[in-house]
Amino acid sequence: MNDTGARGSAELWLDAAYEALVEGGVDAVRILPLAQRLNLARTSFYWFFKDREELLAALADRWAAKNSAALIAATQAYAETESEAMLNVIAAVIDPAVFDSRFEFAVRSWALQSPAMMERLNAADRERLAALGAMMERWGHPLLESDVRAHAVYLTQIGYIALQVRETLAERMRRVPLYVNIFTGQPPEPRELARFHARFGYDPNDEEAA
Repeated sequence: MNDTGARGSAELWLDAAYEALVEGGVDAVRILPLAQRLNLARTSFYWFFKDREELLAALADRWAAKNSAALIAATQAYAETESEAMLNVIAAVIDPAVFDSRFEFAVRSWALQSPAMMERLNAADRERLAALGAMMERWGHPLLESDVRAHAVYLTQIGYIALQVRETLAERMRRVPLYVNIFTGQPPEPRELARFHARFGYDPNDEEAA
């Protein structure tokens, strides 16, 4: 499975499939165009994948391992306060190295064409919402309230992705304290915001001085 050289490798084919998906949608994930993209023989694909469906399944697995795992891990990360716990979640979803919004948008578009992918996406949505709800419950919110707050957090993020919202880092950072207050009922402390800003190399003083 890891054979390299003239045939490429499973990871190389999967990387090319990912690029094709985010650039052109699932219809662009075809063996011959991928082979041309990689400058490899079409037949070399079959050393690593039985067929296109197996490649698509591997691509879906990569999405789940990347995005669902990242978001769920963020809900379980250590935090001293509820507002810091929410900052952990927000940091995860706005950091492209952690949560790949382009991948998420492409998979959601793919699901509109594939009942099987839609079923998998719906399951992932339920799992993510459950993780967010559990985080809210750990901070003392009643069950129904936790569920509603979780939906507010999650649907806001999915809305950013679905609407292809483009914000500068400064614009997003100005909104973050208000989002935290809306989602949790309490604003973040200055020290918590400072740690959050540091994750992104953002200094609000630079903006004020400009």
